Amino acid sequence: MTDSTLLTLARGLVDGDLLPGVSFAVMRGREVVDSGCVGWADREQRVPLREDHIFRAFSNTKLVTACAALLLMEEGHFGLDDPIAQWIPALGAMRVLRPGAQSLDDTEPAASAITLRHLFTHSAGFTTGVFDPGTLLYDAYHARGVRSPEVSLAATMDVLGTLPLAFHPGTAWEYSNATDVLARLVEVISGQRFGDFLQQRVFGPLGMVDTGFVLQPAQRERFTALYGAADAANPMGRGLARLGDVPYAGAWQREFARQSGSGGLFTTQADWLALLRGLLPGGLTLLKPETVALMHRNHLAPGLHVRFSVGGSVPSMGHGLAGAVTLEPSALGGDDAVGEMQWGGLAGTHWWVAPRAGLAGVLMTHRMMAFWHPFWFAFKRRVHALHSTATASAAG
Repeated sequence: MTDSTLLTLARGLVDGDLLPGVSFAVMRGREVVDSGCVGWADREQRVPLREDHIFRAFSNTKLVTACAALLLMEEGHFGLDDPIAQWIPALGAMRVLRPGAQSLDDTEPAASAITLRHLFTHSAGFTTGVFDPGTLLYDAYHARGVRSPEVSLAATMDVLGTLPLAFHPGTAWEYSNATDVLARLVEVISGQRFGDFLQQRVFGPLGMVDTGFVLQPAQRERFTALYGAADAANPMGRGLARLGDVPYAGAWQREFARQSGSGGLFTTQADWLALLRGLLPGGLTLLKPETVALMHRNHLAPGLHVRFSVGGSVPSMGHGLAGAVTLEPSALGGDDAVGEMQWGGLAGTHWWVAPRAGLAGVLMTHRMMAFWHPFWFAFKRRVHALHSTATASAAG
């Protein structure tokens, strides 16, 4: 079934020139109870968006990487509080920038080792080199190849080991490339290239046939065009302009040295629903129930929460092992969103799993700088309101 309310909301986002197209699916339990496609896969060529169109996952990739690493944890290869240096020695003697540092050598020894828990929760002290322009680490990440797809995961670890951390491990939260460190951990433990492990242990078992790092010839006509704000001074505003080689020339079109666990995948609605079902009871699952429960727990130290350099603190959000977890009711979600796990990507595709409401789903789009854009929270609130109404009607 498709509820006209969600279609109307999606159509408004497209007609209002905020998004080029919207593909969404809502599950109650493991069953899709609402889905739809509105708008365009390619506005200039007038190609209507379909459910089988392929989207750039960007940071949604982090959910896949977390699942891959947790499969290895379930096999006893590591514990959450083990230091990463056991497997990646280059990260064993880290230094930290002193407050107010004006150069990369103004550092002090890290007060504690980086653990696996720190990496899963973005509290290790790494940064992104994306959202912090003008800082010492932003410049260093770009100059040293930390952001380059031409630098392998193994080589990236060697570079990170020579650069300071932004803060002492476990003492703050900062969105980071820590998930690439987890991807390299998967390579070290498994002895496989990251993408090969994903195919064997995640994509194959779940039937995810349209998720990967490099588009095959038969997939390319289903790859959505990418758009950004027409007004660069208002990157989240209305008005769209088609983009070219973003985030770098040849992205998803050819093989690169790095298979990024932080943001390198593409995917489809059907594949992402298969992944989410792999985290839900009642059928084929990827991880054990106790592991999924750990994913939904807040693992940040007391007093810490999600905080972005642009947008500031989000006190209602902690962080689990694969995304933000909702700690308390807020304007971003209703009472039944407490305990929810969710994340998204730079081009606006988002997913969520809300155990208390019994809801999960995905909203997919292709507009840059749309991570946690207000449309995402408006959509999710509408889904929860509809579910609550349906439940109340059934009870009556």
